[in-house]
Amino acid sequence: MTGKERAAFRAQANGLEPLFHIGKGGMNDGVIAQTDDALRARELIKVKVLLESSPITPREAADQLAAATGAEVIQVIGGVIVLYRESPELREKAAQKEKNKKLAAKQAREKALREGKLGKRVKVRVAKGKR
Repeated sequence: MTGKERAAFRAQANGLEPLFHIGKGGMNDGVIAQTDDALRARELIKVKVLLESSPITPREAADQLAAATGAEVIQVIGGVIVLYRESPELREKAAQKEKNKKLAAKQAREKALREGKLGKRVKVRVAKGKR
C-alpha cells in the first residue's frame, strides 16, 4: 500500500467511531471474529483499546488483528486502531447497484419517450460572437 493510499484511508477513518473495544479480556476469538465480520461489511474500521485495562498494547493488538484477519494496519494513535481489508463482495455489490441504477434510468427514459411525455432533445449551438 502506498503512502497516498494510506493517507486517504486515514482521512476517511477520521469521521468513523470505534466499532468495539478491547478491554481487560484482551485479544480473544470473539474479538477476532467481530473484526473479521466488520471488515467484510465495511472494509475500513476503527477499534479502541482501553489503555488502563487491556493487558496488551494497542500496537500488539493491531498486529494480532491484522495477522488473524488478513487486514492492513492503517494507523495506531493512542488507543485507536484503524484497519483496512478490501472486500471483493462489497465492491461487486456496489458495481451491481450502480449498473442497476443506470439501467432503471434508461428504462424510465425509454418509457417516457414511448408515452410521449418527453420530447426529443435538440442541441442548439450558438456561434461565437453571434447571439
